[in-house]
Amino acid sequence: MQSTAGETRSFSFSSSDLPPSARGNAVRELHERGIVPLEPLPDCALHAQITKWVLPGAGILAGTLSGLRQVATRHAGDDSDDIFLSINLAGSSDASQRGREITIRDGDAILVTQAGGDFAISRPTPAHFVGLRVPRGALAPLVTSLYDGAMRLIPSATAPLRLLASYVDAVGDRRVLASPELCRLAVAHIHDLIALSLGATRDAAAVAHARGVRAARLQAIKIDIATNLGDCDFKLTAVAARQQVTPRYIHKLFATEGTTFSEFVLGRRLEQAHRLLTDPRFAKRAVSSIAFDVGFGDLSYFNRSFRRRYGATPSEVRSSAAG
Repeated sequence: MQSTAGETRSFSFSSSDLPPSARGNAVRELHERGIVPLEPLPDCALHAQITKWVLPGAGILAGTLSGLRQVATRHAGDDSDDIFLSINLAGSSDASQRGREITIRDGDAILVTQAGGDFAISRPTPAHFVGLRVPRGALAPLVTSLYDGAMRLIPSATAPLRLLASYVDAVGDRRVLASPELCRLAVAHIHDLIALSLGATRDAAAVAHARGVRAARLQAIKIDIATNLGDCDFKLTAVAARQQVTPRYIHKLFATEGTTFSEFVLGRRLEQAHRLLTDPRFAKRAVSSIAFDVGFGDLSYFNRSFRRRYGATPSEVRSSAAG
């Protein structure tokens, strides 16, 4: 599932556009084509909404499944020795391998190796998940003792696991996928966070905290900003409290990107305002209303900042887009 030739690919599938009677055959076809090994569960409502990314050194499968069983079978001649980590973001899943069964609940993850034999994850009811597949050779130098036997449960309270889940959510950004350098960095960060979740060596943990954890923290903060962008009273201290870090740490994170927290927030607000002003669906909405929607409490400051950024007033940008 991971790319070894340096190329990056993505694939999406949704059963929502199909009649219920056709969904079973559609997911079986995904299995036959080698895209996703899914099998319908008997007497269960079937639903699949998934996206798959194939990156150099990592494979990612994310989405929501219901009424389906995900299987992994090692075929004759298959000499790959990959590590599988499935994070159950919401809902419940049942993993099985060599007669052993483990229920994965909200926030838990399951680690499975191909060395342990064939395995399956069943999701009779809706479960939102992220699945990762990485080469054993990429993790072995980073982890104190990489598990070789049957399944291993990683509880939701594991802090690096939570960071990993939030970071993977950002990897599908088209800007990341379009840049080979960003893809390599993202995969390195994923390896770091998996190693920390499993128990990294002392040296690897130091590197991972300086690299993978920092990147994941910064991404989580950016998501927090995007979520609360429309709040005119949005403050650094509130973000720091929600992310359980200090304001000074946030300043340091943005400094590594050559910017500041305030500059980043202003940039995102201006970009959002520009999108709304050039969208014909919002052509009748007042400029002042758009400014307040994206978090500007001072209209004069908005107009000055917008013109400085785009070389034109909000009204001129809207007129140009309409023309």
